[in-house]
Amino acid sequence: MNVDHWQHIYDTKNDDQVSWTEPYPRIAIDYITSLDLPLTANIIDVGGGTGKFVDALLDLGFANITVLDISEAALAKSKARIGDRASMVTWVVADITTFSTDNTYDFWYDRAVFHFLTEEKQIFSYMERVSNYVKPAGNFLLGTFSKNGPLKCSGLEIRQYSAEELLETFSPTFELAKCFKHIHTTPFDTAQEFQFCGFIKK
Repeated sequence: MNVDHWQHIYDTKNDDQVSWTEPYPRIAIDYITSLDLPLTANIIDVGGGTGKFVDALLDLGFANITVLDISEAALAKSKARIGDRASMVTWVVADITTFSTDNTYDFWYDRAVFHFLTEEKQIFSYMERVSNYVKPAGNFLLGTFSKNGPLKCSGLEIRQYSAEELLETFSPTFELAKCFKHIHTTPFDTAQEFQFCGFIKK
């Protein structure tokens, strides 16, 4: 993935100037609260950027949160927004396709990173990592642009997915929990259709 591209985006644009911004991560929070995980659950937000999932998790009392993003500038903005609570979070600047860790996670969340991986080797690297780093019986919630969604984002080509394609991609190591579509309204008042699927590690 292009580090310089994302650094430039977060260095030059505010949240109200990028399409993926959402005022509150309702989809992710509704999903994770439905799982009734303990507050000690190990959670990773992949491509968390300046998103507010981490804020909402802290508000709920979760104590083991990792936010990963390829852009150091994005994470710096999140740390500044959160203030003193930033010390309660593990911040990781990394490309998810080369990310390495000794940790394993009870909940892996990815909203709009996976669909930027357009090469088969990138997709395979991602699959390896989510398979290795999610605990057995752990949860994985993935959101990508649907077949009715945009073809590009932030000037980059993306790969659209149907629910069937996501299931086929991750079925070797995950069982499907549920799939659903969601219409995201951008800060520019345009609509983007996402395909979400939740999985459980076999």
